[in-house]
Amino acid sequence: MKIVLGDIAYARSGDKGLDSNVGVIFKTAKDYNWALDILTAEVVKKYFGNIVKGDVIRYELPNLNALNFILLDSLGGGGSQTLINDAQGKTYGQAILMMELEK
Repeated sequence: MKIVLGDIAYARSGDKGLDSNVGVIFKTAKDYNWALDILTAEVVKKYFGNIVKGDVIRYELPNLNALNFILLDSLGGGGSQTLINDAQGKTYGQAILMMELEK
């Protein structure tokens, strides 16, 4: 059965320099524990495709039922670095909530 991540989690994201972060906070401990095996750094990197030029690093926050992903080199030069590319990571949280996963 496929689910949309936004049905079982909330997200918050931001940017700093060339990188962005996406925090995924699960509504239940059961869903968090399930996600530990499913929502890997590799899965997140693949989902964001060519947006993420560098690695994705995952941090586990079990006391919050949350995972935090650092998307290295994901802002095309950094937020507000050029007039042509005004990339920001604020929308990445909303984007990850649209991810479909097999549950």
